Amino acid sequence: MLRVSGQMETPGRTATAPDALDFTVDNVEKALHQLYYDPNIDNKNLAQKWLMQAQVSPQAWQFCWVLLSPEKVPEIQYFGASALHTKISRYWSDIPTDQYESLKSQLFSQIACFSSGSKMVLTRLCVALASLALNTMPEAWPGAVPEMVRVFQEEGGGVDGRARCLALLELLTVLPEEFQTSRLPQYRKGQVRGALGREWGSVCPLLQQLLRRTDSPGAVKARVLRCLSSWVLLDVPLSESEALVHDCFSALPDPELFDTAVEAIVNAISQPDSQRYVNTLLKLVPQVLALQEQLQEAVQNGDMETCHGICRIAVTLGENHSRTLLEQVDHWQSFLALVNMIMFCTGIPGHYPVNETTSSLTLTFWYTLQDEIMSFESEKQAVYLQVYRPVYFQLVDVLLHKAQFPSDQEYESWSCDEKEQFRIYRVDISDTLMYVYEMLGSELLSNLYDKLGRLLTNTEQPTSWQHTEALLYGFQSIAETIDVNYSDVIPGLIGLIPRISINNVQLADTVMFTIGALAEWLADHPVMLSSVLPLVLQALGNPDLSVSSVSTLKKICRECKYDLPPYATNIVAVSQEVLIKQIHKTSQCMWLMQALGFLLSALPVEEILRNLHSLITPYIQQLEKLADETPNPSNKLAIIHILGLLSNLFTTLDISKQDDESADGSAPPIKTTPPTPGPNPVVVVLQQVFALIQTVLSKWLNDSQVVEAVCAIFEKSVKTLLHEFAPMISQLSEMLGQMYSTIPQASALDLTRQMVHIFASETEHFPPIKALFELVTSVTLSIFQQGPRDHPDIVDSFMQLQAQALKRKPALFLSENLDVKAVFHCGVLSLKFPEAPTVKSTCLFFTELLPHCSDVPPLARVVQEDGKLLVQAVLEGIGGGASRSLMDQFAEVLFSMNKHCFSLLAMWLKESLQPPGFPSSRVTADQKDNFSQQILRERVNKRRMKDIVKEFTLLCRGLHGTEYTAEY
Repeated sequence: MLRVSGQMETPGRTATAPDALDFTVDNVEKALHQLYYDPNIDNKNLAQKWLMQAQVSPQAWQFCWVLLSPEKVPEIQYFGASALHTKISRYWSDIPTDQYESLKSQLFSQIACFSSGSKMVLTRLCVALASLALNTMPEAWPGAVPEMVRVFQEEGGGVDGRARCLALLELLTVLPEEFQTSRLPQYRKGQVRGALGREWGSVCPLLQQLLRRTDSPGAVKARVLRCLSSWVLLDVPLSESEALVHDCFSALPDPELFDTAVEAIVNAISQPDSQRYVNTLLKLVPQVLALQEQLQEAVQNGDMETCHGICRIAVTLGENHSRTLLEQVDHWQSFLALVNMIMFCTGIPGHYPVNETTSSLTLTFWYTLQDEIMSFESEKQAVYLQVYRPVYFQLVDVLLHKAQFPSDQEYESWSCDEKEQFRIYRVDISDTLMYVYEMLGSELLSNLYDKLGRLLTNTEQPTSWQHTEALLYGFQSIAETIDVNYSDVIPGLIGLIPRISINNVQLADTVMFTIGALAEWLADHPVMLSSVLPLVLQALGNPDLSVSSVSTLKKICRECKYDLPPYATNIVAVSQEVLIKQIHKTSQCMWLMQALGFLLSALPVEEILRNLHSLITPYIQQLEKLADETPNPSNKLAIIHILGLLSNLFTTLDISKQDDESADGSAPPIKTTPPTPGPNPVVVVLQQVFALIQTVLSKWLNDSQVVEAVCAIFEKSVKTLLHEFAPMISQLSEMLGQMYSTIPQASALDLTRQMVHIFASETEHFPPIKALFELVTSVTLSIFQQGPRDHPDIVDSFMQLQAQALKRKPALFLSENLDVKAVFHCGVLSLKFPEAPTVKSTCLFFTELLPHCSDVPPLARVVQEDGKLLVQAVLEGIGGGASRSLMDQFAEVLFSMNKHCFSLLAMWLKESLQPPGFPSSRVTADQKDNFSQQILRERVNKRRMKDIVKEFTLLCRGLHGTEYTAEY
């Protein structure tokens, strides 16, 4: 028996797991019984933990062999084999060199015993021997593979030849797999890969012989194919596995071997190195083309698995080697035949994903082939385009055919999952068409337009809606992402759209999305709006077309707003009607309000006010009614909905800006003020509803969602209107102050921050902003005194507000009413919060504060007096108190201190790092000293400072030099 010296830490005792000190056979068996059969999940978890400790303990060398005894059940034997593998693969250095041989022979005999036993135990034992081989080759066990072959080919041991052969194949299969996952150091990996590559010479003839023998059982051939799959992943040269790959093609007609043969072929030809072997690849093309008969048969028999497998082979060859094969100009016809075979797979009959799942495999091939053709120099490219442009036109037809919906009846029978998969498949087709446009250009649009025209003007043959929808879908796919403004077929297309008889939801959706995709074109050709706008407004009334109709109207209102005044009354009326009837879900109602905001922005102010009045009045009346009611969950939702509608309307209603170009294509006049004097329409409305909003707030001040919805109205208005919001400053500041004093909420701080950002630098608005800033600061400081841990969101927003104030108006910190020292202390406290966003915002606050040590005396004083506390808090975080994701932010604070208070930082670092065990017991005094010196040296390169901090935090956490380091 192998005995390895070595001590392991003793885990603490647990109540239900066997005695942790005693990793005996009996205890291991008890724990395994507990793991498999105890219904109590806690007991199972305890047993699993204990077993993992047992597996790595020195005692594992004793119990693992006993657990492999023939009389034990497979689960116990499996654990014994796994423990062996763990010891060999992870604790190889514990094994004395003089015991390698006995360990090897024990494993050989165990594998022989289990070759007729449990398959799962056999595999684990093979993996253990494979691990031993990888650790000893090439020096200690130079001829590992030939020895394995010899041992298992020898007669004897009462094991029949077939079982021995299968055991050998299992061992040879897991050897490269174990190499891929092994933890060998980098220099050893290269050595072992080379040694394994040389062993292929012993493996290949054996596999060939077994595959070609007529009397080889199916199970043996299947294992041979798996073994080949495993070895080619080691980059075995394709020229050296060529004969075996041809044998794999011969195995494809056998249904039992089909899947493993496909896998082996695909793995062999997709190795990166295989493109070097041009002659071998050229020989493979006819092999693949010869599969067409089997493919046709599979299609006729509805055999999806076979279609899928053959398609994978063809696509793998085409996708990985299209450039190599294109360059072999003497063989252009055979490559074209392969391309046509892949085209057949793209257009395979049936509807994806219900009757076929093969066509989706081919889409990336078409990208790859196009990329390769377009990357040749222009003369060569012209020759290839002559051959392949017609192929790509055919591809467009095939893809649009595949994108067609099935009959209504069939579609109804599909499950939700099938419909979703089909939707995603159509998106993939859409992406492919968009890509193909790069090769075919405007001719592709003309081609689609001609087909659509013929379809819609052909009175003799009735057209299926599916056909029309697919052609429009093709247009939409291209127009959505490619600038079609210069295409001469778009006017014709817009003219054809009203001729489509829309009697189906899917078709109507695609018509809507197509119009939406052409919104930019319509802005350049506003005369065409009259032919499509009525369709969009009509669709707005259909709940089934909610997403497509509303998003299309929004695009039109955004892109064409300066051409919409003649239609505005109608658009507003239809929108109002659908909003009142509650046809759309909440998010579509919000989009619709944004659309109306864009639309109204282009009207004269008095018309904006008139429209706003008619649009908003019903909601204001509803809100007045709701404000009188006793708060309950249903009226809360209605209030939030109405406030949301107003927010979204004000987000886009902006009369001060114009787009980059006006409707006639000339540059617009620059406008920085409203076109007519007087207050902004949004401000007029806000002033009218202000009292009502206050009433709503007074009832719902306890509810963070309602408060958030109220703040959102003002925040979005401030963001859109900027300085035109000025008339509201004083009353909003007062309301915010009252709100926050009564019940502090993060959304009020966020709105305050927005106002500080825009108005703090303006002399006339400074007094109300200053008063509000001082009030919310003092209220938040009192929260800190009571214990801020329950309000991380408030602390986060408060720190962001303070940072914004320092950035925009440091003079706010000169005020006698502001307790700068307390704010600083709150920052130090906030650095210790467990919530990462809060700590990030706090670091931002300090990096904004430190540069002002020179120009804001109160800040200079507090840093001088209490800066050491900040340094300690930062070091505590770096030492392990904070998430590793925050190290960059801590580094920025140190960098800022280094820049703005260098001599103080040097003193504070020295004092803070003095106590032993701080910031971590894992770092020595020398390491701390080194860290401190590195920090103080780094005053220019922020990136380097971040690296220093990351390095030190790994030392503090005991992770330095481990695999975790790779994350950095």
